[in-house]
Amino acid sequence: MTIVQGLDERAPRLSGQIRVVGAGLLGASIGLAVRANGVDAILADASPSQLRLAVDYGAGRMERDDDDPAMIVVCVPPDVVADVVAAELARFPNAVVTDVASIKLAPLHELQERGVDLVRYIGSHPMAGRERGGAISARADLFLGRPWVICRDHETPVEALALIEDLALDLGAVPIEMTPEEHDASVGLVSHVPQIVASALAKQLVRAPDAAVRLTGQGLRDTVRIASSQPELWVQILAANGGPVVEVLDRLVDDLRDVADALRSPDAPGSRREIADVMAAGNAGVARLPGKHGQDRRFAQIVVMVDDTPGELGRLLSELGEIGVNMEDLRLEHSPGAQIGLAEISVLPEVQQRAVDDLEARGWRIASV
Repeated sequence: MTIVQGLDERAPRLSGQIRVVGAGLLGASIGLAVRANGVDAILADASPSQLRLAVDYGAGRMERDDDDPAMIVVCVPPDVVADVVAAELARFPNAVVTDVASIKLAPLHELQERGVDLVRYIGSHPMAGRERGGAISARADLFLGRPWVICRDHETPVEALALIEDLALDLGAVPIEMTPEEHDASVGLVSHVPQIVASALAKQLVRAPDAAVRLTGQGLRDTVRIASSQPELWVQILAANGGPVVEVLDRLVDDLRDVADALRSPDAPGSRREIADVMAAGNAGVARLPGKHGQDRRFAQIVVMVDDTPGELGRLLSELGEIGVNMEDLRLEHSPGAQIGLAEISVLPEVQQRAVDDLEARGWRIASV
């Protein structure tokens, strides 16, 4: 795996025309972002209404007969990626074509089986998204700081690879080169299985007593946040990446079964250790997650009590800036009906105590550090 670094992180690299096929969340977000850099974004979509909506939101324009894009970005559901990529390669013989599907092997194998010349095709995948889809949810900053996987092979021309890298960098993403096999195994762990886990846990809420649901805190909300994703799309993704997903699920099921067995007889020899070992291994796993800008550096947390009145959160963030403390991350917790919320602010460990002292001096109540 190779992380590609850009020399100039500010000046736009791409110009001219970019054709975006599929005007949903990713396609419209790409259109908004490249247009902000002065690129002529051409939108196409099988759904006329979705296309018009994306155009109305400013993500690009309708196609014309004289269009001659240097790059085509295919943003369609996984089960039609191969069809659309093949059609775009044939229609625009001078363009480099990429797709942003969350699986890479299945479309590649389908194209290879058809005998399509893939010299101008490079599969890619921005690790970005939202729980809700469609152009209405599109954002130009959707890709900022997010990994953008690029799957090249030995036949990929350098200039074609450079175009895809430039696209990712112009959108504020971090290009990472991986093989299709590495990509699908990786997203199976970090994206596809979390979706299944979130959905399976959220399913338990369907028949839960109202009294239990009313106790919901931020822990459950964080865990099931992505459970609102589109089932139709995820059926396609999971079916196409079943092998890597099943491997992770099998290991997860084994761990859950071990914990369940231990809880059935918590006083049996070794039961408490089994539970503790799983929890400790979870701590070790979380510690490996990259932080801000992909860094592995750990941050310290400050939990500030914020009154549920207009402008209070904004005042807190402004005062953090006034005391010279950079907020690395922010997590909010607020229970329905409560008159106060909790803002968990991540900062560098070396400024944590100074931030606490300065905030308290300004009248803020610190719940914990």
